[in-house]
Amino acid sequence: MPADTQEPGPSMPPPGYRSVFRTREFRPVFAAHLMSVLGVVVAEISLTVLVYRATGSPLMSALTFALGFLPYALGGTLLAGIADRHPARRVLVVCDLVCAACAAAMILPGTPVAVLLALRCAMAFVAPLFQGTRNASLADILGPGDTFVLGRSLMRMVAQSAQLVGFGLGGLLLTVLAPSGAIALTAAGFLGSALLLRLGTRSRPARTRTRTSPLAGVRAVLGRRRLRALTLLFWLPPVFVVVPEALLAPYVDGIGAGTAVLGLLMCAMPVGTIAGELWAGSALTARTRSRIAAPLAAAGLLPLLLFAARPGVPLVLAALLLAGLAHAYTLGLDQWYVDAVPDELRGRAMTLLSTGLMTLQGVGMALAGLAAEFLPVHAVVTGSGILGTAVVLLLLAELRAAVREEEGLKDETPLAAK
Repeated sequence: MPADTQEPGPSMPPPGYRSVFRTREFRPVFAAHLMSVLGVVVAEISLTVLVYRATGSPLMSALTFALGFLPYALGGTLLAGIADRHPARRVLVVCDLVCAACAAAMILPGTPVAVLLALRCAMAFVAPLFQGTRNASLADILGPGDTFVLGRSLMRMVAQSAQLVGFGLGGLLLTVLAPSGAIALTAAGFLGSALLLRLGTRSRPARTRTRTSPLAGVRAVLGRRRLRALTLLFWLPPVFVVVPEALLAPYVDGIGAGTAVLGLLMCAMPVGTIAGELWAGSALTARTRSRIAAPLAAAGLLPLLLFAARPGVPLVLAALLLAGLAHAYTLGLDQWYVDAVPDELRGRAMTLLSTGLMTLQGVGMALAGLAAEFLPVHAVVTGSGILGTAVVLLLLAELRAAVREEEGLKDETPLAAK
């Protein structure tokens, strides 16, 4: 085990997030991630305003925002193989340059709305490839041990914080800049990210030169029982976690609270998620995080059962914060995942992981809205807590069975082959 992933002794505190920043290559990767995430958030709000001013249509404005999610499934499926067939640094830099070119094209005078939407689709299309390649390369930069887990956690917290800060920053920018000016800053951010990655990281060879069909990559990842169970443990809980967030506006309206309360509640789960990850990454050892991953995942959706009593604001706030805090289980799950993925599949596996996460969260929001057309909002949220908990328990049981099966196959391997 590398020195930076060793378990601390009884008198030693866990190394925490400081150990990640000691790795020189991680620092430019982190800065590039911060620039590109904030750029995407600012681009989303600026482009939405730009399209609304051009068309006067709320539908077109909403569609502009939705197009940030819709191409994920297609892009992640078709492009996943590129993550392993080409050097990671080259893939990351090219993705950033594509996004910078798309953002720059958006601000050309007289660009038709249809072209603006197509450019937004193109940015979203390459996003899962970028995210998957970056996550896979983190294991090369940090090693596949505990430092990798903490690096992944930092990346997630940046993304969560960007949702809290980025929209406010975008709104502030639009008070002093035209939407095209804010989008120009986004293009500059992508160029800065590309420069940081090109100059700040080492070139590494591709993991494989084998060219396969897109579906072959999906089968290679999901065809392994243990890896399939772990992937579903990443994908499916968020389908249920997003339900209360998707339905907060009608719920708050139903209990007679105002928009200020809605804003407070919308922040609750992201704040809980960041706090949970900070606690787990800073205060717990890798062994402890691995031990608590299954119990936390199993209990993570139980706070949503509080909605059965149609609670007021304090209990709703508590339920959302607790559900966010339980997200700390993902640090243990990250380690299980990187241990299970063969090196030659890591880029494809991470790309598919990002693709499924984004796509299925959108599906969860849509299903929540559909269910709320026929059932009371509090019943839909409660039902998501019950159904989601059952799904997680089944997946944990499947994972245990898959691990036992793998261990049984190892025990049966002839001595001469070991």
